Amino acid sequence: AATGPGKKITARLKRTLPVRGPQAPTLSELMRWYCLNTNTHGCRRIVVSRGRLRRLLWILLTLSAVGLILWQCAELLMNYYTASVSVTVQFQKLPFPAVTICNINPYKYSAMKEYLSELDKETKKALETFYGFSEGKSKVRRSVDDWNSTESDFFQQIPLLKVEDFSRTATDLHSGQKRKIEGSVFHKDSSIVNSGDSNNIIGFQLCDANNSSECALYTFSSGVNAIQEWYKLHYMNIMAQIPLETKEKLSYSAEDLLLTCFFDGLSCDKRHFTRFHHPLHGNCYTFNSGENGTILSTSTGGSEYGLQVVLYIDEADYNPFLVTSTGAKIMVHDQNEYPFIEDIGTEIETAAATSIGMHFTQSRRLSKPYSDCTETGADIPVENLYNKSYSLQICLHSCFQKAMVDSCGCAQYAQPLPTGAEYCNYKKNPNWMYCYYRLHEKFVKEQLGCQQICKDACSFKEWALTTSIAQWPSVVSEDWMLRVLSWDKGQKLNKKLNKTDLANLMVFYKDLNERFISENPANTLVILLSNFGGQLGLWMSCSVVCVIEIVEVFFIDSLSIVLRRQWQRAKKWWSGRQQRSSGKAPQASDLERQGHDNPVCIDEDLPTFTTALRLPLPQDSPLPRTPPPNYSTLRLETAFTEQLPDTLELGQH
Repeated sequence: AATGPGKKITARLKRTLPVRGPQAPTLSELMRWYCLNTNTHGCRRIVVSRGRLRRLLWILLTLSAVGLILWQCAELLMNYYTASVSVTVQFQKLPFPAVTICNINPYKYSAMKEYLSELDKETKKALETFYGFSEGKSKVRRSVDDWNSTESDFFQQIPLLKVEDFSRTATDLHSGQKRKIEGSVFHKDSSIVNSGDSNNIIGFQLCDANNSSECALYTFSSGVNAIQEWYKLHYMNIMAQIPLETKEKLSYSAEDLLLTCFFDGLSCDKRHFTRFHHPLHGNCYTFNSGENGTILSTSTGGSEYGLQVVLYIDEADYNPFLVTSTGAKIMVHDQNEYPFIEDIGTEIETAAATSIGMHFTQSRRLSKPYSDCTETGADIPVENLYNKSYSLQICLHSCFQKAMVDSCGCAQYAQPLPTGAEYCNYKKNPNWMYCYYRLHEKFVKEQLGCQQICKDACSFKEWALTTSIAQWPSVVSEDWMLRVLSWDKGQKLNKKLNKTDLANLMVFYKDLNERFISENPANTLVILLSNFGGQLGLWMSCSVVCVIEIVEVFFIDSLSIVLRRQWQRAKKWWSGRQQRSSGKAPQASDLERQGHDNPVCIDEDLPTFTTALRLPLPQDSPLPRTPPPNYSTLRLETAFTEQLPDTLELGQH
């Protein structure tokens, strides 16, 4: 029974005492309570300051401090995802890279004539028609199965054209007849040389085999470029139909290409080279490929301790229409990297000694969220067709080849075959040329999406090359050196080699300094939190507890107040609707229950004298006066029903 009056008083206080703190009924009361009780001094000064000017100044200062905090914190977050670059230089024994060597001429012309006889014939006829000169009739051996009989039809379908003017007319260099140009015109030269004579423009026209009105004319300001491009187009079509085993026999063997070899001061031979067939360069040979599980290394820098080879180029057996330069192409690369000779190969001159000094650098970048690179390429939705470690070039070439197969129904000859696909040729895919040129145009304009999908590799190895060239052999040593090399080659002494058939190559480390470039996070999580704390303390004298308080008040409590008000309105509307439907008048208890009397107020502490003084006065009532004393309360009552024995003894005395 003792707790009964206390509960009644507590219930009465809940209905009448304004609720403060997180249970405040309105947002304004919550914000006022927060400003009076928070540890951030600016908010408190806004409430307790007297005068509008002083309060306005504190509002401006507080808002400025909040803006500075947000700005500085945003800067800290952006700096958190940056990386610092560190360069480490080490002097140690270095692994020697793989060196891939290819002859610029992919196949021996003497062995390829039976496959290229019709194409060469059409090319010579175009040269005679356009430039008015002839090389005379050459005896061309025909193959037994008349390989070129079906190819000549396609040469006639896609002949070289002489564009007389830009009035959509051109002359067929094969038949001499004029034809009307359909479709759009594309000038393939990057820099157009204006010779003042539009009659010098030649090219070829490609049309959609399924729609003859869909055509594109590709023109060139240089006749050399036009003839070479047209020749390569038909050349790839022919080579795509020759089996790989046959093409390997038509190209150069290791004995044909390599005359002498030295590495690290010791002799080497063809057993140290690995052959692989490149579609555009024929048989290429890689020194130190690592396929046998062994990677050679060097502990001394300088040209005497690198790779030294003498190459036999055999200029006389070059294809005159396919290549116009003489020499070899080399590429220095990692053992797990595919050598893109056609893209980044270095050309080696004949009759010269080419020295290539190397500096080795390893680079390591941070992946997301610091940069948009990939670790292994597993997250790139493009199949790797090269069976080598991921690189940006591999991704781009694989992506284009996949688009080629999907759009044209066949694969482009210069790149590896996807599973289940075959190379394009006229017989099975008469529309492949038009489709390829259209697709390549989209690829160059970045409309295929390959450049958006493919990413740089996060880690890679790089050899910076420094090339120097000297005349070789010298005039005084030319005679005996060529005779000795001829003897080593197995030829007679009276038939020495020509120096334009030879190339001397040296690849070596200039020094054994290995540079390692790595990215490290510029900020750690601890530094980020420390910087946040410094900014909050500097501008708002705020700590982590203050931040938690802000989150609680401005998000949790504010949201609960809004939801509570909406719930009370909905509840009041529902109660009024039920009463109107039943015809009952609102009860007094319903009118007494205000926003302060809500289920959230669950504090069961007994009211104190201080809280009682905070009760609001009733409206329209005089000020209270001191009430007369209730004398009945002064009456003493015995607290114990029985008197203890010791008190009885005291009373008797």
